[in-house]
Amino acid sequence: MRVITFTDGGARGNPGPAAAGVVIKDEDGHILDAYGEYLGEQTNNFAEYSALISALKRAKELGATEVECRLDSELVTKQMLGQYKVKDPGLQKLFVQAYNASTAFKKISYHHIFRESNKEADKQVNETLDKKNLPK
Repeated sequence: MRVITFTDGGARGNPGPAAAGVVIKDEDGHILDAYGEYLGEQTNNFAEYSALISALKRAKELGATEVECRLDSELVTKQMLGQYKVKDPGLQKLFVQAYNASTAFKKISYHHIFRESNKEADKQVNETLDKKNLPK
């Protein structure tokens, strides 16, 4: 089964209260799952990686064998593609987690998309942070 993941991470302040947003769709565009996860005080990049890791784990639980990852984080996309080095020690740990999660699939791809194309995942981030009554 092939799925498409849309992930977003955000922090109100950087660092600040952070959340990950995930939307997983089948090839026909039907939503298989959509959720947000509160991450505590973190950076935007931590939140972006956390969203990707969560999406990969959930895609595996859903039975996916192929995953197309769509992210609006150019940094995370290019690091996962090997185009940028992961210099930050904190992000190195998350990169390893994401890489390890990616090995569960026969095929995986990463695509940078613009924020306008990632509104559903962004909505999950903001709804999660809003539930905590955090300032925007």
